[in-house]
Amino acid sequence: MNEFGDRVVLITGAARGIGKVIAQKFAESGSKLVLSDTSENVLNAAQEISDKFKAQAIGIIANVAVEDDCKKNVEKALEKFGKIDILVNNAGITRDNLAIRMKEKDFDDVISVNLKGPFLMSKQVFIPMSQKRYGKIVNISSIVAQIGQAGQANYSSSKAGLIGLTKSLAREFARRNINVNAVAPGFIMTKMTEKLDDKIKEEIISQIPLNRFGSSEDVAWAVMFLASDKSSYITGQVISVNGGLYM
Repeated sequence: MNEFGDRVVLITGAARGIGKVIAQKFAESGSKLVLSDTSENVLNAAQEISDKFKAQAIGIIANVAVEDDCKKNVEKALEKFGKIDILVNNAGITRDNLAIRMKEKDFDDVISVNLKGPFLMSKQVFIPMSQKRYGKIVNISSIVAQIGQAGQANYSSSKAGLIGLTKSLAREFARRNINVNAVAPGFIMTKMTEKLDDKIKEEIISQIPLNRFGSSEDVAWAVMFLASDKSSYITGQVISVNGGLYM
C-alpha cells in the first residue's frame, strides 16, 4: 500500500495516543513524516516509526500555542523534505473542571493549544501549500463540540471553535486547492478509558448504537480518507467517528 508514497505529512501531538497511531498509518502507506509534540517522546516516536516501517520521519519538540514553534515545525519540514502536503492538527490538552470552579488560566491554556494552535499551524502551511496548489488540512475536533459536556466548558469551546475555524479556512484556502476538514471522534478506547470502571463502560456503550468504543485506528482511517485524493471534492466538513452516539 503506497497511496501516500510521495506525500509529506506534518502531525502535531504525535508522541502518543491517536496522533501516534495516525502517524503509523501514514508510515504504512509510504508517507514522509514530520512529528511534532511538546514531549521529548516525539523523538523516540519518530525513530520507532522509521525503524518499524522503513519510513522517513523526523521528530520536533514544539508547542503549537507558540507561533515561533509553529514556524519551526514548518521550516524544519521544508528543510528536510522540501514541501508539506498534509497537515493534521491533532495536538490537544484538557483541564477539566466545573465552570464555576474553572480557573481562567485553565480555560486560556486549553483554548491556546486546541484552537489557537491549529490556527497558527494552518497559517504557517498556507504559503508552501499554496505555492504547490495542493494541500490537505485535517483538524481533530470532538463529539463534545457538537453536544457539550459538563466539566469541559473549555475543551468543548475549543473543539467547537475548531469546527468554525475549519469551515472558515476551507472557504479562504479553496482557491489554492487546499482542502480543510475536521474529524470529530466520540468515545475512543485509550489508556484513560481503559481505566474506567466496568459499570461506567457499560453505561457509555449502552448509548452507542454500534455498541462499542471506537479505536484510534477508526479515527486514523477517517483522517487518511480526508487527506487522500479520494476526498478532493470535500471541504469544510466534519466527519463524526462516534459509533452513532451523535447523529
